[in-house]
Amino acid sequence: MNKTGKITVGILSGKEIDFYLSGNFMCSNSLIYNGIKKVVFKNNKIFFDNNLYEKLTFCPQADSNFFELKNVVTGKQFHWQQRENQQFNGTLHFIVETDTLTAVNEIDIEIYLKSVIASEMSANASLELLKAHAVISRSWLLAKPQMPHKTSPKEGNIVWYERDAHNNFDVCADDHCQRYQGIGRQTNDRVNQAIEATAGLVLTCEGEICDARFSKSCGGVSELFENCWADVHFPYLEKVIDGEQSADFSLDLTNNDDAETFICSAPDCFCNTKDPKIISQILNNYDRKTTDFFRWQREFTQQDISEIIRKKSGIDFGEIIDLLPVKRGVSGRIIELQIIGTKHVAIVGKELEIRKWLSETHLYSSAFVVEKHDCINSVPQRFLLRGAGWGHGVGLCQIGAAVMGEKGYGFEQILAHYYKNSTLEKIY
Repeated sequence: MNKTGKITVGILSGKEIDFYLSGNFMCSNSLIYNGIKKVVFKNNKIFFDNNLYEKLTFCPQADSNFFELKNVVTGKQFHWQQRENQQFNGTLHFIVETDTLTAVNEIDIEIYLKSVIASEMSANASLELLKAHAVISRSWLLAKPQMPHKTSPKEGNIVWYERDAHNNFDVCADDHCQRYQGIGRQTNDRVNQAIEATAGLVLTCEGEICDARFSKSCGGVSELFENCWADVHFPYLEKVIDGEQSADFSLDLTNNDDAETFICSAPDCFCNTKDPKIISQILNNYDRKTTDFFRWQREFTQQDISEIIRKKSGIDFGEIIDLLPVKRGVSGRIIELQIIGTKHVAIVGKELEIRKWLSETHLYSSAFVVEKHDCINSVPQRFLLRGAGWGHGVGLCQIGAAVMGEKGYGFEQILAHYYKNSTLEKIY
């Protein structure tokens, strides 16, 4: 981010990138271009219009001009991964990263946020939900980044992934950072109204802008930051019971027995909904294939689970004998999981790494209990995982917030519910 309020967003990488310029764009080679174009990685440079460049920039000559990138990957490495053409305002940069090209969009922060809140959810979501998400998306963007991706030297499989893995632009356009899918998502004036009504508003705590994390569905209880990322506690990312009857909640979800009771039940909380009107506010069309996110099941044969773990971990565990929760967070999410095989035993964490190791893409969450079936010589032939929630569960629960919006809560109340000890503050 720079002093003019601009942000750079990495959109797409590849050996070749096809794009379309709607209207005139001034190129860094001082020529004007429009229409269908292509850049190619060649000799460690960018090949364009019969010339090689170290980097290449296209600046729109009118505010109404836009560029379109072809075959942009969305939901990368998740179960909803797909490709689509996306259109963007602002400046287009092409840079070289190792042995590939990356398309980077330079855009005004507030314009960027209009696309983010319409990409993270539907543009038809309630106004109060859009306002709340505008504030947290802006806060997350402007907050100081935390510790980078790290592997603990004590436990080689205890890994977490952080936002500052990008060296050549501020944020990426996918779920690793915040979904940013261009101007095509901004389909009504409600998005503009939400951004304008909250312009410059962020959440702060103890003089710092809040690193306002969010996920699709907490599953009933939100998780602590330190159980998913760096070992840092933030007073605004506390355990939150996602409902109006929070005083009645007595289970300790760090305890395996209590976690099992909770995960195998359907508690009355905000994010426990199947209302299609509410679901459509959060899940865009391709996400709506997912219908069982509050409580879900995943079954594996012995052959499937042993092969998936071998493939994703790079370790041959042999046949899988057991999956044992070593440490759970306050939401019931497993933070450390022991995998016991006939050839190898290891502990894996944190929550995202567990989800990666146990799925071709990602499990919905690491809040699950394990059932073993059809044992032969103490080796289960089937594993059934019963789980809760979708995502890491830290901060705002998008489904829960959508329900709160429908119930008449204002955006300030939604934010106060999910981010304890935080304050709304206008910084520009």
